[in-house]
Amino acid sequence: MPGRLRLALFGPPGAGKGTQAQLLTDRYDLAHVSSGDIFRHNLRQGTPLGLRAKKYMDRGELVPDEVVIDIMLSKVMSIHADDGFILDGFPRNTRQAEELEAALTARARNIDKVLHIDVCEEELARRLGGRFVCRDCQAPFTHQGDGPPPACQRCQGDLYQRDDDRPEAVQRRIGVYRDETMPVLAFYRDRGLLADIPGKDSVDKVFKRIVETL
Repeated sequence: MPGRLRLALFGPPGAGKGTQAQLLTDRYDLAHVSSGDIFRHNLRQGTPLGLRAKKYMDRGELVPDEVVIDIMLSKVMSIHADDGFILDGFPRNTRQAEELEAALTARARNIDKVLHIDVCEEELARRLGGRFVCRDCQAPFTHQGDGPPPACQRCQGDLYQRDDDRPEAVQRRIGVYRDETMPVLAFYRDRGLLADIPGKDSVDKVFKRIVETL
């Protein structure tokens, strides 16, 4: 396989995508292309693409596909043609997948493998109900016990629970994923690129399965 791996990582909220993405990034020396990080960077820096997105967000509207595609492809296409990457949070729908495929194919090489971490909804609700994030370094942690969670193991910062990890928001996020993202999996399955990875086991076991798949 020429060059380093080009991967796309999918999974519902709470499936452990962020953790697996970091493990894959370290093992295979990949660029981690996170849609959330890229949007926040463009908004903070006030780039032309960020300002376009902000107009919609300020009105409480969804950022249209063409803006999302422009922002993400701008980052993806800036990566050297021989370097690898892992996409996290993009593409979100079939149109975005088609645009990504066209752009990469124009550079002679499409995605190598699409990894889908599959976790049942009951397990996702349990995980997200105990998920906390460090205010300082943004590292995620799981806390299932009573009382407040301990400090961040990485930097000793305070941990908090995001509003979108509360029960009513969790069900809404899972529903959005089911409606919007599942069709993208069918898109990649048709192309023979999709690998379903059972995601209920420990982080190490899930990662081992991913490595075996690759």
